[in-house]
Amino acid sequence: MSDSYSKHVQERALKNLPPEPLNAGQTRALIDALICAEGDDKNRLLERLAHCVPPGVDPAASVKADFLYQQIKTGDQAGIIPPQQAIELLGTMQGGYNIQPLIDLLDDPQWASCAAQQLSHTLLIFEKFNDVAEKAQQGNHPAQAVMQSWARGEWFTRRPALPETMTLNVFRVTGETNTDDLSPAPEAWSRPDIPLHALSMLSHPREGVEPDEPGSRGPMTQLATLKQQGYPLVYVGDVVGTGSSRKSATNSLLWHIGRDIPWVPNKRNGGVVFGGKIAPIFFNTLEDSGALPVEMDVSGLKTGMLIDLYPYRGEVRDHASQQLITRFTLKTAVLPDEVRAGGRIPLIIGRSLTARAREWLGLPPSDLFRQPEAPAPSTAGFTLAQKIVGRACGVAGVRPGQYCEPKITTVGSQDTTGGMTRDELTDLACLRFSTDLFMQSFCHTSAYPKPVDVKLHETLPEFISLRNGVALRPGDGIIHSWLNRMLIPDTVGTGADSHTRFPLGISFPGGSGLVAFAAATGIMPLDMPESVLVRFTGDMQKGITLRDLVHAIPLYAIRQGLLTVEKKNKINIFSGRILEIEGLSSLKAEQAFELADASAERSAAACVLRLEEENVAEFLRSDIALLRWMIEQGYQHAGTLARRITEMEAWLANPSLLVADQDAEYAAIIEIDLTEITEPIVCAPDDPDDARLLSEVAGSPVEEVFIGSCMTNIGHFRAVGKLLSDVKDLPARLWLAPPTKMDAQQLSREGYFNRFIQAGARIEPAGCSLCMGNQARVRQGSHAVSTSTRNFPHRLGTDARVFLASAELSAVAAMMGKMPTVEQYLRQMEKIHPHRDETYRYLNFDQLPHYRSAHDEKRVIKTFAGQNL
Repeated sequence: MSDSYSKHVQERALKNLPPEPLNAGQTRALIDALICAEGDDKNRLLERLAHCVPPGVDPAASVKADFLYQQIKTGDQAGIIPPQQAIELLGTMQGGYNIQPLIDLLDDPQWASCAAQQLSHTLLIFEKFNDVAEKAQQGNHPAQAVMQSWARGEWFTRRPALPETMTLNVFRVTGETNTDDLSPAPEAWSRPDIPLHALSMLSHPREGVEPDEPGSRGPMTQLATLKQQGYPLVYVGDVVGTGSSRKSATNSLLWHIGRDIPWVPNKRNGGVVFGGKIAPIFFNTLEDSGALPVEMDVSGLKTGMLIDLYPYRGEVRDHASQQLITRFTLKTAVLPDEVRAGGRIPLIIGRSLTARAREWLGLPPSDLFRQPEAPAPSTAGFTLAQKIVGRACGVAGVRPGQYCEPKITTVGSQDTTGGMTRDELTDLACLRFSTDLFMQSFCHTSAYPKPVDVKLHETLPEFISLRNGVALRPGDGIIHSWLNRMLIPDTVGTGADSHTRFPLGISFPGGSGLVAFAAATGIMPLDMPESVLVRFTGDMQKGITLRDLVHAIPLYAIRQGLLTVEKKNKINIFSGRILEIEGLSSLKAEQAFELADASAERSAAACVLRLEEENVAEFLRSDIALLRWMIEQGYQHAGTLARRITEMEAWLANPSLLVADQDAEYAAIIEIDLTEITEPIVCAPDDPDDARLLSEVAGSPVEEVFIGSCMTNIGHFRAVGKLLSDVKDLPARLWLAPPTKMDAQQLSREGYFNRFIQAGARIEPAGCSLCMGNQARVRQGSHAVSTSTRNFPHRLGTDARVFLASAELSAVAAMMGKMPTVEQYLRQMEKIHPHRDETYRYLNFDQLPHYRSAHDEKRVIKTFAGQNL
């Protein structure tokens, strides 16, 4: 193993990469080699044992902790590693498998003091707190010292504070930096390998950015040249981090501008990011990673400038002349503490540990930590979102700006972030989920998996189910189309995908680190955002679809001056706020999700819709049938599914939905009269904010059409089938990807697949397909129309120019090879209108024979009666 790993080290070094962390087998082999080693070989192996094994509850960490503990207990009779050094190495492992050995050592007179010292700066204690408290109660002096240290917050005070002044070297990227730029989708397979994945950051040429290998390797030489000046880099952009919630974008960025985390292989935190606007989810992910994100006027900053940052004074000055460049205000007073603690998540965990220790010792609350500013008192009513979050916090409502930690009932994870979420969970020492339901999907990689994807498909389900999570199977379909079927009304959730936007309740999506924290602890940190109300009035016009209403929101915001397409000094009323939608209460849940889903493109923090109890009840009855069928089919964790069914049945037995107060306050109210929308609305290339009327883009060439993604459901595909009923040879290449295998099976039973094939369409496996652009892609430089979520540059295909449109308009464009006129489109829609109710009929599983057997057979639930679920 030593020779093999040494070769691996050398191969990675040639690419300027550190070696990958050791797995359990390699760690065992390293220990075997260490037992026999001497001199330089021994020192080299000890160095690897110290720095190349992942922390937390990674299997390799278990091997390492067992070995170190044995050396301590035997007194290192073989002379491999002195006990004190072994205890110090145990103390570097953060939490998990190292905690019990350190607690046991509190009873060892020889090593108790050393063990107590290591425990005092360890945060991931969780339920083991009670073990230390019990020893302290019994008079164990080292345990009492640990409790006192936790109470004093020494884990925090031993870390350096955010300095008064920081000299930084500017790396400026003009325009918008989205998360596809920082973490390209085609390279998603490498995301868990942070140093390798970071090589692809900014790999497409743009103003001021010089990729080493355009399309595959980013500006590594340019960054290295800037670093030669000896100062840390600050990333500066006009708009930074729009798009998805992927932690991989933060990981890549911090790999180039952050600092190594001691004793943790291949991860970095810290770093400074300036943006004229920083997307809220990305801002939060930077916070979680210990970085300092700052929104400011960046027009005076250019690549290569040396600047001095004064974080407490809110100033940026030229390093040499001290001339003032710009002023700013930190988004929250707690940011300096987050940076000092190594991130928002360790700060939350640490504050809780200190509070718990002080309560046990009978001490008053600590004044060591900065507190978030409380919002001004208000007598106004609460919005729907404020009430839902309030219920999750045990209060009537939560005011905008108020810090809270709502209970998280449902958490979702998808495969291109799942490997990172797994690593974050092991770092957090999570052996069992505290959230009620955690679901893992494999929708982004199942269609055309790489070997690394296949390995994830084989290993991640067991990791999830062992922690009482629910693991879907490759080929099942899109995470959101499944997770929406597992929701409880008026509850709060999250997910490591920016489109985790619940049609029932509310979801605040986040990066994989925050998602892991929510899954492990059952809560998440939240500075309650303001809300923007979109109120629809009037009746939908003939030929207009829900997707047109989705695009009407940015269109009307542009018309009111609340949104601009231009990135410099961009205005976006939705950014960081909650989008609340009223006036469409008769929507089915499947329809509601189409509107909620697109709030991600508005950079909104979340979205809620007011629905009718009858439609929610119909949806839950269908969901129960699906979940019972899942148990019958052997999905794990079955007990978690059974518990969720019980919760759904409890709601159905006493249905009720929260509603906004009449006197609730909003940051803005956008009124949209449906009678005014008489033609389709699209989003023009390359920006989901650039909403335009069809009449403005009619005649634009179309060579590729994609109908699929989480924005679609079975009704869209039936509509496409009716539009294509007489078509034999399409002038544009048409891709069709049903969102779930259930949709695909039903469409096949109804004969639609045959109709699609006859028209010349290409049917993709159920899943995300072209939407993310990490698997199949449209032709380079092509003109395309898509029902997918985003049309950022290069997302669906290199240099592709992509319109976003409804499934119906996309199908007509495929038939014509261009964007139709309004008249041409409406004429084609006449094929659907007479059969509208049958066309847009949704999957009610409790009424479908294939699923009714499980729905009618209650024994699949009774099996779990009396078990600890």
